[in-house]
Amino acid sequence: MTLLSRRTDELTTIGVPVSLPPLVEPAAELTVDEVRRYSRHLIIPDVGMDGQKRLKNAKVLCVGAGGLGSPALLYLAAAGVGTLGIIEFDVVDESNLQRQVIHGQSDIGRPKAESARDSVKEINPLVQVNLHQERLDTSNVMEIFAQYDLIVDGTDNFATRYLVNDAAVLLGKPYVWGSIYRFDGQASVFWAEHGPCYRCLYPEAPPPGMVPSCAEGGVLGVLCASIGAIQVTEAIKLLAGVGEPLVGRLMIYDALEMQYRTVKVRKDPDCALCGENPTVTELIDYEAFCGVVSEEAQEAALGSTITPKQLKAWIDEGENIDIIDVREPNEYEIVSIPGARLIPKNEFLMGNALQDLPQDKKIVLHCKTGVRSAEVLAVLKAAGFSDAVHVGGGVVGWVNQIEPEKPIY
Repeated sequence: MTLLSRRTDELTTIGVPVSLPPLVEPAAELTVDEVRRYSRHLIIPDVGMDGQKRLKNAKVLCVGAGGLGSPALLYLAAAGVGTLGIIEFDVVDESNLQRQVIHGQSDIGRPKAESARDSVKEINPLVQVNLHQERLDTSNVMEIFAQYDLIVDGTDNFATRYLVNDAAVLLGKPYVWGSIYRFDGQASVFWAEHGPCYRCLYPEAPPPGMVPSCAEGGVLGVLCASIGAIQVTEAIKLLAGVGEPLVGRLMIYDALEMQYRTVKVRKDPDCALCGENPTVTELIDYEAFCGVVSEEAQEAALGSTITPKQLKAWIDEGENIDIIDVREPNEYEIVSIPGARLIPKNEFLMGNALQDLPQDKKIVLHCKTGVRSAEVLAVLKAAGFSDAVHVGGGVVGWVNQIEPEKPIY
């Protein structure tokens, strides 16, 4: 989640969204079994036989089978979308089960794509499921997207979001976007032919390390269902041509306050991709564009990164070191490296922690995986702590290599 850009303002009665024509043509017919299965749709006047036939004829791709992809795939299948594509390269981990309801205990260690396919088939065996068990990148995105009418974006990192957006715009495809973090969610429909694209809302990615991922900051499990269900609702509306889709609007959900609000998103005439004079006319290097780790952090970590095994050896040998954990207090409570003291990353960024650092010990930083500690390492190097180091792989690497009996998250 990030702060809204200057391209949004409060939605008023001026410029109320209008319905769009159906995205797909209807299938020739519904079988008797399909009529029985989808009867609750068929008796809705706005859906009816025609709308259900369009869903049957539709091809929808879900990017990811995780927090958002789980409810999206289940409800798209239940709704009778004829062909579902799943692009996912990860495997099921125990920590996924708190929110990724398409997977179960017996699926731990299985490819997520295969687990998701089996759940979809259990929900609706009439659905054709296509698996793309690979990482989405510039080499395959255009070919994969071209096979589908609509994209549902369930990604959780900025590099892939910009990749999805750019490929969808270049191919003229609409896509339904969602974002989740802790108790907050957002959803919208981006379709450059009828409104703004993702770059109109977020022209630039946030600075590296500025916005924590769900893996770092957490997410309320049921929030995935709330936002995923909204994404499916929007997909059905687009496919069947009913209602007023979230094209040009951003829906914001605050679960703690139980409030929904909608803001208008303007199409940016200066957008680098869909504007009047675009400068992005083909796919780019999205990792470089988003900068997963800042250049300062990369430079600081060069030659100043140690392994968990090296840290264990220093501890055993009684080296004169100060092990500092830069995660948040609730993360520290889950698991920690023996002897580490907690100073959250923000304390370093604000400058409050520097004065308390010892001058006669080597500083060893660590976080969950090594990203945040690299950012803090850059701060320490700039402040004169030239011999400071950080632990590559962080506490996750420590548990995997040194104390496997401890939990990871």
